[in-house]
This record gives sequence, structure tokens and C-alpha cells, in this order.
Amino acid sequence: MYRELTLDFRLTVVSKHPERLSQIRYLLADSGLGLDNDITLFVEAWSGTRLVGCAGLAANVIKCVAVDEQLRGANLSARLLAEVENAALACGHFHLFLCTRPCNKERFGRSGFWPIAQSGNSAVLMENTPQGITRYCRSLHALRQEGERIGAIVMNANPFTSGHRHLVEQAAAQCDWLHLFVVREDASFFPFAARLQMVQAGVAHLPNVTVHEGSQYIISRATFPAYFLKESGKVQQAWSEIDVMIFRDHIAPALGITHRFIGSEPFCDITRQYNQTLHSLLASHIEVVEMPRIKASGNAISASEVRRLLKTEQFSRIREIVPESTYAHLNAHYRARAEVA
Repeated sequence: MYRELTLDFRLTVVSKHPERLSQIRYLLADSGLGLDNDITLFVEAWSGTRLVGCAGLAANVIKCVAVDEQLRGANLSARLLAEVENAALACGHFHLFLCTRPCNKERFGRSGFWPIAQSGNSAVLMENTPQGITRYCRSLHALRQEGERIGAIVMNANPFTSGHRHLVEQAAAQCDWLHLFVVREDASFFPFAARLQMVQAGVAHLPNVTVHEGSQYIISRATFPAYFLKESGKVQQAWSEIDVMIFRDHIAPALGITHRFIGSEPFCDITRQYNQTLHSLLASHIEVVEMPRIKASGNAISASEVRRLLKTEQFSRIREIVPESTYAHLNAHYRARAEVA
């Protein structure tokens, strides 16, 4: 039966043919899957007039792989993966990731994907090379510094505030060396290049700090695949656990990290849950140091407040809660007219 099956593989660019998503949604729903809204193209498998398989691509992340129930066992998922990998290569993406249910790990393993980290029975992150995470850690090891207390901070810095600077200064004072990672994905108000520039300028006075460009092994929750997890709580927990385990098992050993510094989180439930995951999964491996946020005008300083003030050009208030280097960047790039002295 399967040998006689003739399949037609088609490539759909979502922005050009959004009307084709309706059939894809139905196929995904039959497999208990949703549709992540950052997918830019789909590979579709058609048998005559029937859509029988699909695989999506969001940058270099493969998502939403589904096969018609009647064709499972026909090796169609492997053919879909091969087709979507070819599409990714044509777009210049050679290093690919996918996140799926752990029950699919062996199936995707047979198609050339290796597991990196797993969150219980909820999710497993895989990549299309057995050496990807090893190569990344080798590059980190070249930046390793000697010392008994080696710290790490991971931040989005959207933008870099006086609260961020305080956290970095306090951590650097407690460590022989501090590694500061800036989340790389452009899924924030400020693009990565701008955030990195603001962080570098804001910590330039600290001699024992290395600022790292974040990698895809430091996962942004904004880009974490969620199509196979229906409950938002499970999505956030899976993202948190996979991100923390990659840090614990790979990044920290490469750099000899002994301490992870975080700021307390009075505003965001998701970040507060992430902090709890850090405490839980790093226990007995790395000491987690949680510092209270500093305040301005009685309120804890937050990047979200800076973004709010920026929208209404309240630069005098912004100046009170960001370093001078960040203020100079915001003033130069976001002020509608030059400030009158």
C-alpha cells in the first residue's frame, strides 16, 4: 500500500498564501497540535487532492510536523523532514533545531536529530548535529577565566536599566569573574544589536566582566516552540527546564561557573516561575543568588517601565532609571526632536 503511494511535495510561503493555512490547521488539530504563528513556510505533502503531511519552518527551527493518521508508518515524517531541511538550506539555515514530545524522540533521531535537553514527559529539544552543543561549549571554554567564584547572569536588557547595572555591579564585586549573556533573539522591543550595545556600554567600567552574545542554546521564551503543548503553564515550565538544564549541564561546566545571579521579580509571573526553576534545578550544582531590585521613586526599576515612558517621550523620567550610556542611546535613536537645553 505504502509503496504505491504517490506524493506531491509543495512549498508554501505563509505570507504569500495565508489561505492555505486552514487545511494545515485541520491536519495539525487531528494530531493534537496547534499552529505556532512565527512559521514562515510549510512543506506540504499531498496525495491527490488530500493534504496528508506538513512540516513548518521558523528561521532555523522546525515546527508543526504532522502526518495523516492513515499514513503513519509510511515513513512520511522522515520524507517531510528531508524536504523541510532542503528548504532551510535554501534559506541559508544549516544548523537546525526542533522541539517535540519525548515520545517522538526516537523517530526524529532516525532522521538525524540528536537530543540536547528534555523536560520530563513534556518536551525534548533536538538539533541536526551530534556536535552542535559540544562545539559551542568549546568556544566558551576558550573564554574561561580562573577563580574560585565564577558568576553568570543572563539578561534580555530590553533596555539596559539602572537595575540591570546594579545587579551586574553587585555580582562582579562578589566574583573573581562574571560572564554576562545577552539573549540573542530579536523578539523584543529593542533589537539584539541595540541591546548588546547598551549592555556593553553600561558595564564597560567593570574589569572582570565578559559580555557574551547569546546563542540559540540560551533560549528565548518568545521563540520557544509551543505548538504541541496546549496549556500555557506547561509551555512555560518546559521552556524554563530546558533552558536551565542546558545552562547547568553544558554552559556552566564550559566556563567553570559556580554562581548564577538573578534579580527578584515583583512584576512578571513567568519570570518569577523561571527563577524558581533556577533554584530547583541548579541546587547542588550552582549557587543561585537572588538580589532584590533597586527602586526609584518608591517603585522597583523595570525595563517595561522604560518602554512605557519611551512611547510617550518622557525622557526626563527615563533618565532617572537608566544609566547615562543607555539614556544617550535612547535619546539618539528614539527622540522625535533634539532636546532643547
